[in-house]
Amino acid sequence: MTAHDDREKVLNAFGGTKGLIDSGIPSIIFLISFNLTHHLHAALLASVAISGLLTLIRLIRRDTLQHALSGLIGVLICAWFANRTGNPSDIYIPKLLTNLGYGSVYLIANLVGWPVLGLMLGPILGENLKWRNHPERKRAYMRASWLWVVMFFTRIAVQYPIYRSGNLNLLGTVNLAMGYPLFIATAYGSWLVLKNAPKLPTEQ
Repeated sequence: MTAHDDREKVLNAFGGTKGLIDSGIPSIIFLISFNLTHHLHAALLASVAISGLLTLIRLIRRDTLQHALSGLIGVLICAWFANRTGNPSDIYIPKLLTNLGYGSVYLIANLVGWPVLGLMLGPILGENLKWRNHPERKRAYMRASWLWVVMFFTRIAVQYPIYRSGNLNLLGTVNLAMGYPLFIATAYGSWLVLKNAPKLPTEQ
């Protein structure tokens, strides 16, 4: 298996390009709609509608629906939060909570010696849980997982104060900036860590 194949498997495990598009476009549509209409319900409907359209397109093209459906469900949950309180900034509350949840899981898993990336990518890369018996490979999975811990908690540390300030446009912009670019950089960094780590003896 080539390094390129491994890279594609690692990146696809986190959703790939289509997953990022399906989860990101509705947020952009929400910001644009709200700034144009200054009406929360209209912006929420536009966001949900575009997410539903993306899901429909995936269905028609017979693409994998996992990320489109998860994106649609995520948009519906975010819309419910904002609609319930009437505060447009609350659309980002579920995302902050999600980062807190994932960050905590990655952190605890690393502290107990069961890095999430090892559990998730081991089977995909053909290692299953054999990396547990090879200290160098295990440390590589832990180092890669620490990248995700930093990413999740950095998002919270930066975005929560902005949320508290009530600056919707700044929050939306920062959320997008710390979405695609940071996610891709972290996934790519994870691949680099694993690519440069010693392979299991059975793979040599």
